[in-house]
Amino acid sequence: SIPFLTLSLLIFGTGFWFADVMGDSIVAEKAKMEPEACRGQLQSTCYACRFFGVMIAAPISTVLYTKFGPEVIVTLMALLPMIMLLPIYNLYEVKNAPVKATRDQCGEIWNTVCSRAVWQPMGFVYIYNVLQVGNAAWREFLMSVLMFEDWQLNSLFVIANVLLYVGVMAYKYYFIKYSWRAIYVGTTLLNAILSLLQILLIQGITFGLSPFVFALGDDIFADFIAGVQFLPTTIMMVHLCPVGSEGASYAMFTTVNNCASGLASAVSTGLLGIWDVSKETMISGDVSGMIKLTLLTTCLQTAGLFFVKLLPNTKADLATLHGDYYSGSRVGGFIFLSVTILSVLYAIVVSLLNIIAPGWAGES
Repeated sequence: SIPFLTLSLLIFGTGFWFADVMGDSIVAEKAKMEPEACRGQLQSTCYACRFFGVMIAAPISTVLYTKFGPEVIVTLMALLPMIMLLPIYNLYEVKNAPVKATRDQCGEIWNTVCSRAVWQPMGFVYIYNVLQVGNAAWREFLMSVLMFEDWQLNSLFVIANVLLYVGVMAYKYYFIKYSWRAIYVGTTLLNAILSLLQILLIQGITFGLSPFVFALGDDIFADFIAGVQFLPTTIMMVHLCPVGSEGASYAMFTTVNNCASGLASAVSTGLLGIWDVSKETMISGDVSGMIKLTLLTTCLQTAGLFFVKLLPNTKADLATLHGDYYSGSRVGGFIFLSVTILSVLYAIVVSLLNIIAPGWAGES
């Protein structure tokens, strides 16, 4: 049943994210020990390995699912983490290391979030990600109007993961020397251009290319852009973590990032009611609502640039904010924590509703 499936995925996801936080904590702790000249290289390498694994797993899982069905995939999802226990057992760690009291760690985190060097750039990260509202009707358009088959949709997914990895590597070896603002401005403008190309595809203007080939260009390159944007954000987050509380701090910062993305997804679903983008309407040839929705989501995504000055230009600018007049603001820290806690509560409520009352939001 759907409730049992969603409950199983919730339990699986909980264990997965426990492991993810542990891994991020180790990376964050070690990354702070890097020499200033090569800060960010360790994170770049670790995340490149992660996305390389995703890139390899995507085509393999697609083939296995096509030939053997979902049972094999679920079995592998259960067995592979068990196999990982063997090398993890030999992972070196300091035994019986002194751990700060929970109250002391909470105090450090509170002092951290009150710093302008935290709430200002993380405020940008939250606002920017909330504005990355996607076109929730796009996949339906590809299937119903352009008649994309399953193998074509799977191909888009596989190639998108490849380009996500390429984007991470491009930042590691080339874009890492550029300022954080320059990265966000450049990638956001490029994303706007690619989003506008979707309008040409909706209108059937593909310059002699097949719709599938044209979709490869304007759809999956968004994942390349996401790969380039990913590392500057995580590198900045590590710089914000206080020594001794890297795990809790980094988890909190990534939670802000993830919750903003979740809220953007909810907003994208809510926008579907503004214009008629139903399957029947699009099949009938009326794609005016689809064009308007694409223009709206593109404008929202690009609007993040209005807040880019909240983001420090470089690591040196980030350090300067620590001594700023507004650093230590309890108001800034309170707003930051309130937004974080409310976003987490929203995610929990939505997850529980998906388990208890499937289809509560009106989806089929």
